[in-house]
Amino acid sequence: MPRSDLPFGSEFSPQQVELPALLQMGSRHGGNWQAFEAAIRAQYFEGHDTTDRNKAKLANNTRLSMIAYGLIDRDARLTELGQDLDAARQDDAMLHALFARHILLNLHGMTLIQCVRDIQAAGERVTLIRLREWLDARGVHFPRGGRHPSTMHLWLRMAGVFGSGWTVDEARLAQVVGTTADAFDALASLTKEQAYYLRALANVGDGGPHAANEIEALASATYGAKFNEKSLPKDVLYPLCDAGYITLERTTGGRGAKSALVRPTDKVRAELVEPLLRQIEAQVNADLRPYLRQPLAEILTRLDSSDRHVKGLALEALALKLMRLLDMDYVATRLRGAQTGGAEVDLVFESSRLVFSRWQVQCKNTARVSLDDVAKEVGLKHLLKSNVIVIVSTGKIGDEARRYGNTVMRESNLCVVMVDGDDVLSVRDRPASIVDIFCREARRAMTLKALRLEDDK
Repeated sequence: MPRSDLPFGSEFSPQQVELPALLQMGSRHGGNWQAFEAAIRAQYFEGHDTTDRNKAKLANNTRLSMIAYGLIDRDARLTELGQDLDAARQDDAMLHALFARHILLNLHGMTLIQCVRDIQAAGERVTLIRLREWLDARGVHFPRGGRHPSTMHLWLRMAGVFGSGWTVDEARLAQVVGTTADAFDALASLTKEQAYYLRALANVGDGGPHAANEIEALASATYGAKFNEKSLPKDVLYPLCDAGYITLERTTGGRGAKSALVRPTDKVRAELVEPLLRQIEAQVNADLRPYLRQPLAEILTRLDSSDRHVKGLALEALALKLMRLLDMDYVATRLRGAQTGGAEVDLVFESSRLVFSRWQVQCKNTARVSLDDVAKEVGLKHLLKSNVIVIVSTGKIGDEARRYGNTVMRESNLCVVMVDGDDVLSVRDRPASIVDIFCREARRAMTLKALRLEDDK
């Protein structure tokens, strides 16, 4: 199935199923996905004039859609969101409002709203084809022929966000989201460079201040954005300051970007940082969530804790913080630090910028990374179908481990990124230095993988 930025929603529209009933099934059958699918099939698809195999497929699609919408896990257990919605099951209006808020803030629902309003403002009719074009322009994609926006539209309509057809009820939208649509209008009206700059600043996740040109470098490396260094203040910084997203401090005379320090305002935290945090928090275990809101320096101090559980959570948070700086999408934690006495944690991230890539991250809270540590990750590469292995250590990476990583890169299409304790401290003190670290590793990989082509004799 092609990758989509909008959730899969086959056999999961309010015209086909009832959300309270599905949540009740999850509460009853969670942990047994076969029983969960059987209950869905019995209630919604048994009367269909089709084969038993197709009925099973329809029920399976409903389960997969609920996973995509963040309501259940793969074993049909209710997620935290699912549990919150299940608690509101008796209040239909509250239930659908809570679900709509999740769609709007975490599943690109507000981007869909913006596209609908822009299409209508242009005097055009809202269709799936036009939505695809307008969403693509905003970097949000769904498979050709997919009806993903239609399913989202129907659930938002259940909450009153849409009235007749594709007409947005602005008052209800503000009520459901908890803020006015004007705030999202401001974000949508930013230039591409301003939006990337602001997102890079949000990825850092602290109050700063940060050198303006370092956030520019982070945005360039992360999103491939092209900035005019000489006109950065005029094109990016001053407009963002006027819009209330950043504050600027000049450290020397003049108004050049290199002399400015930038801080995010509370508006950035409300409109960008909080939705990002909520999205990650919905995927990780409850114990880890408080760590995601702590600065990197505080997380590093917790790695010295005598409590193995605390060390393990801090190590997982460290990996998440580092990869979030590069705007990687968290997928899963394979091995938690708590299971290894806080010594190591393995996580998987993905990115769909330009091409799809899967990043396998091992984070070690030990004095030294050995050849065997790297070899173990290389051995898992085929299972996980990874493109990149990132080894992060709070200590040193041994010479044998580095030589082995070089050999792997020289003889395969795999990239092995080595981040040691000094690098981690550098990112703690200057978050944008992660760009320098990964560029250094990219240059090393490019040198090792240099093609030596000879003309045929």
